[in-house]
Amino acid sequence: MQRKGMMKHRGIRDLVVNRYLYLLALPAILFSLLFSYTPLIGIMIAFEDFNPMRGLFHSKFVGLDNFKFFFRGEDWLIITLNTVYFNFLFIITGTVVALALAIILTELGKNYFIRSMQSVMILPYFISWPIVGLFSVAFFTADTGTVNQLLKALSLQPVEFYSTPYVWPFIFVLANLWKGAGFSAIIYMAAIIGIDKELYEAARMDGATRMQCIFRITLPMLKSTIIMLFLLSLGSIFVGNMELIYSFIGDNPLLFRTTDTIDIYVFRGLRNSGSLGMSQAIALYQSIVGFLLVVCSNTLTKKLDKDSAIF
Repeated sequence: MQRKGMMKHRGIRDLVVNRYLYLLALPAILFSLLFSYTPLIGIMIAFEDFNPMRGLFHSKFVGLDNFKFFFRGEDWLIITLNTVYFNFLFIITGTVVALALAIILTELGKNYFIRSMQSVMILPYFISWPIVGLFSVAFFTADTGTVNQLLKALSLQPVEFYSTPYVWPFIFVLANLWKGAGFSAIIYMAAIIGIDKELYEAARMDGATRMQCIFRITLPMLKSTIIMLFLLSLGSIFVGNMELIYSFIGDNPLLFRTTDTIDIYVFRGLRNSGSLGMSQAIALYQSIVGFLLVVCSNTLTKKLDKDSAIF
């Protein structure tokens, strides 16, 4: 009891001593409470036959019926595997390319060309996917598309992109890299700049080459940053990049088998059935699985390397 009283007293004392720091954090705390935690009440919709006229607390309770709609048949397994597959490709390729860009630009030093390249690299990040999707039609149309025109010029067989499912994972990966790798590289560049320059000087004095400095100093020093960003990415591995995929192929039934993800399936089901309960049920399923993945991965990381864990 005495120990609990001391802990409580310490908490109050810390609150009083650091009151100005807590006041600075108060707007962020209120923002999180209002926009991140209060909306969690909407989870109730996943277990209701939600009727906007009756409201959240007076709609009919249906238990797990909304989940049954998603898990019936084999579609849920296919679209779940597609979602995980695409996000896994996006995470791995995005990390590798962003890291490579960051190291290359840092090694090249600071000059006008490098600064211009940095600006050019992050520009695609600010272009919306629907705009990119409109331009993609000009590239992948069967008869007049730029890619097929190029293939014909090289005496190669044109590809019917919008009826050939297996080519789209490759296209999605390239599009995701084009849009996001440059922006992600900025994070790694900031981490590289923070590495003590004396480590590189000492390595060069010992005869280390530039590649040896990269693999023996830069990459090991970036390990914690890479793992942290990877763990954060795992939280959204069950959330498909709907804007990217839907902007490119829309509701093309010929490609559903290899390109249908959870988000697109929910969007299509919401338009057809209008069931907000079903949509919320699948969103809850995505959130729970993503949360468990982050917690399990963080626990494993903590056992292997405590410094690389998020919490």
